[in-house]
Amino acid sequence: MLTNILLIRPVIRIIMRLHIAIYRNTKGKIFGSVQGRRVILLTTTGRNTGMFHTVPLGAAKEGKNYVVVASNGGRDHHPSWFLNILCQSEAVLEVGEEVMTVRAVQMHGSESERLGLLLPWLERYTKRTTRQIPVVLLQKVL
Repeated sequence: MLTNILLIRPVIRIIMRLHIAIYRNTKGKIFGSVQGRRVILLTTTGRNTGMFHTVPLGAAKEGKNYVVVASNGGRDHHPSWFLNILCQSEAVLEVGEEVMTVRAVQMHGSESERLGLLLPWLERYTKRTTRQIPVVLLQKVL
């Protein structure tokens, strides 16, 4: 089991880097959507290292903002990008060729439920974990 985990992590990192490179080079024309929703690139500042970290995320548009969920594939722990935004809420969002600064705000209660319905995979991931999966609104900073 441990051997499988040690072998899988480097492969996942390579796939993520490849995804990000292709997305950027094609301005989101390739790898730019998932299940009918937009894929965005979110760059956060590492809470421990201060280094920038970019992840591709499925997102839904909500007015001028974007909604994402910190599902981590339904795992029992939050993804690193979410922990990073808890420490530093400003991040960089790439949507196709548009790049903008955003402020990440965790939604709660009925607003979290309403926005979560915009992302069809949230229900599936919720069934895989006992933790509450955060819904995050990425608000464009003017």
